[in-house]
Amino acid sequence: MSIVSIFSVVCLSSAFDPPDNYLIDCGSPTNTTVSGDRVFIADSLASKYLSTQANILANSSREWGFDFLPYRTARIFLGNSSSTYTFPISQPGRHWIRFYFGPFAHTTYNMSIAKFSVSTQNHALLANFTPKVTVMKEYSINISSSSLIITFTPSENSLAFINALELVSMPDTLITNNAATTKGGKFQGLFSQALETTARLNMGGPRIRFYDDNQWRDWVPDTTFLTDPNLAFFTSNMKAVKHRDGAARDTAPDLVYSTATIMSNPHANYNLTWEFTVDPGFKYLIRFHFCDIVSIKSQLHFYVFVNFTDAFPGFNLSAKNSLVLGVPYYMDFVTALAIGRTLLISIGPSTTSEDHNAFLNGLEIMKMNNSVGSLSGVADVGPSLNAKSKTNIGLIVGVSVGVPVALAAVLLTHVMHGDVKEIILKNFLKTAFTVVPNLKFSKITCIIIT
Repeated sequence: MSIVSIFSVVCLSSAFDPPDNYLIDCGSPTNTTVSGDRVFIADSLASKYLSTQANILANSSREWGFDFLPYRTARIFLGNSSSTYTFPISQPGRHWIRFYFGPFAHTTYNMSIAKFSVSTQNHALLANFTPKVTVMKEYSINISSSSLIITFTPSENSLAFINALELVSMPDTLITNNAATTKGGKFQGLFSQALETTARLNMGGPRIRFYDDNQWRDWVPDTTFLTDPNLAFFTSNMKAVKHRDGAARDTAPDLVYSTATIMSNPHANYNLTWEFTVDPGFKYLIRFHFCDIVSIKSQLHFYVFVNFTDAFPGFNLSAKNSLVLGVPYYMDFVTALAIGRTLLISIGPSTTSEDHNAFLNGLEIMKMNNSVGSLSGVADVGPSLNAKSKTNIGLIVGVSVGVPVALAAVLLTHVMHGDVKEIILKNFLKTAFTVVPNLKFSKITCIIIT
């Protein structure tokens, strides 16, 4: 495995000026300026948006070691009632919501055992949530009303807290209404979906911090998600990136498109696979970022798999970009309802391609709200399971990578009744580890599909 060094010169110019731009440093007595021009206002200046019964502010002298330090202060909400932030919305449309949580020692209140829920008028974002470590939760919600109400509700005999909060307008073009889905179909209705960021990866490159992204997103390296990093080669070529109609700079920074993870041995037949943990009972929007910075001529075709399903049948990046190399391009895919906790993303070479290779520049995975508007926790697996229905479940056992055709199928029929709990469905989904002779990989993944 080889890593090619890259330089971090990036232009963050963007014509987009967010109409709504609420940044609050909760509990802080002063404003906090981040990355030159982002000002998180002091807690007192945000009090006009807040309705709460107790005015409890906390601060910590702990050294956090972050470039942006929203975790030194916090606002605490007690468990006897809900507290709400009400923000006027000047322009309806999709908005980022980011919550910063970082428990620290307090003389009166134990923030490490806080347990609470967070919701808006239409969506449950967090339920019975206990942040044990520093974490940022990011959501994307389409707001159609004149105001957004964010409610913090402590669990019984507990408390809630928040260190910092963002509510910022997004470009309308960032999330479109349509996406590909299973069996070559099309999903319509993303405009109405609330999304929670599950993963955002910069393939083949280093971490990209929020100050190098004009939408203030954080991109992490993909190395820890690869099922076998030894199969991957990381490359970069900033000069090769061109911008045409494929993807605007708001879609992802140039740093994402200037690096890629590719096959370490393009003459062999195998897939590169990334593994993620997801919540059962939800669909996921997956955004694939492509930019051909690796080919000499634009004749590269390859496969993209989501849990062994061909996500884009007949995918030809060269044709998408009019045979021009280095043009950023993205494609969206909506998964079927997740039953297990594992999501696999794979790329592999096509036998019809003149170049025998596959690559990926970036990846975003976003949980979609369920039928009752919830994004929190484990949801019911399928609303159609009732006493009069039965569902045939196919159990597909597939070697994740290592051979040209790596699937073996075993069909299993099972009758489901209305009182079958979600935990029973999860018992069908297991990941087994066994030694497979003459293969490079010993991991066999079982997934259940309907």
